[in-house]
Amino acid sequence: MDQYAALNARHFSGDRLAAFMTLEGRKIVVLAEDGHEDLELWVPYYRLIEAGAEVVLAGHEKRIYSSKHSYPCEVDMKAADLKSKDFDAVVIPGGVAGPDRMRQHKEILAFVRSMNDARKIVASICHAAWVPISAGIVKGRQMTSYASVRDDCINAGADWVDKDCVVDGNLITSRFPDDLPAFCHAIVASLTK
Repeated sequence: MDQYAALNARHFSGDRLAAFMTLEGRKIVVLAEDGHEDLELWVPYYRLIEAGAEVVLAGHEKRIYSSKHSYPCEVDMKAADLKSKDFDAVVIPGGVAGPDRMRQHKEILAFVRSMNDARKIVASICHAAWVPISAGIVKGRQMTSYASVRDDCINAGADWVDKDCVVDGNLITSRFPDDLPAFCHAIVASLTK
């Protein structure tokens, strides 16, 4: 047994592996759009897979999207085919252009709204706060976002706070890539309640 196999056997076996795979049976969708922030899409994507969830990528069309750093992201589904009954959470990555484009597609907003109506997790980070704002689900709720989106949150009726991660019921929000550990932890913790 080589050193890496021994390390994996020691850290990822038995009860430790079972505790690590807390989201088995859960299905999560991560939204993509041209201009999304790479880290804010891929870190939650892989963290949720690591925790045992089935993770689906979706966009307004079934095609390859280009991130703000020009990396490709091929989606599995188009948003019009998403049904809230089939998912436990939706993750919306930031990047200025990505969420600005997402909020212009009625099928994305309808899906986010239906996830909220079903009290399923809606998680947005950075500029992605624009999507739940445009879906009309933030009024009277506490949230955070990238600082330049603060006024948009307040104007939509939210109580904006400057924290790494804010959980208000089924709504989970964070500010920027440095907050990804807290953001991903909150998603996993909310899905294991």
